[in-house]
Amino acid sequence: MTDNIREDRRALFGKLQSPETQPEFWDRVADDVDWTVEGTHPLAGRYHSKQDFLESTFQRLSGVLDGGVRLEVQHLYVDGDTAIAELLSTSTTNEGAAFRNRYCWVCRFERNAIVEVRAYLDSEMVASTIERDAHVSV
Repeated sequence: MTDNIREDRRALFGKLQSPETQPEFWDRVADDVDWTVEGTHPLAGRYHSKQDFLESTFQRLSGVLDGGVRLEVQHLYVDGDTAIAELLSTSTTNEGAAFRNRYCWVCRFERNAIVEVRAYLDSEMVASTIERDAHVSV
């Protein structure tokens, strides 16, 4: 594994820190990505396209987070075509509470694009944040 690939992956996941740079991250995700969000919360499921994943998860979360989703890389492990990114949400809910969820994404790359992801997160934090926002919005 070359240092160039490691640095490329680090820079790529670093694009998740700001909604302004996130499109650069999503440009490197295959349109037909196979993305599984583990857990027992409203965003859990298996998504077979980037569009479906974004609409069902990131856009839904953006609606309950003031300023959108912001993810900071805590640790990144790269081996061959696999990258494991441990991410920390630095977002704030619409109510003003910290949304410090932790994520672990196990990503498989093909030709420099992410084609498969298994994502793990705090199910209760996601569920309660979405539920609280629905009650506030009513």
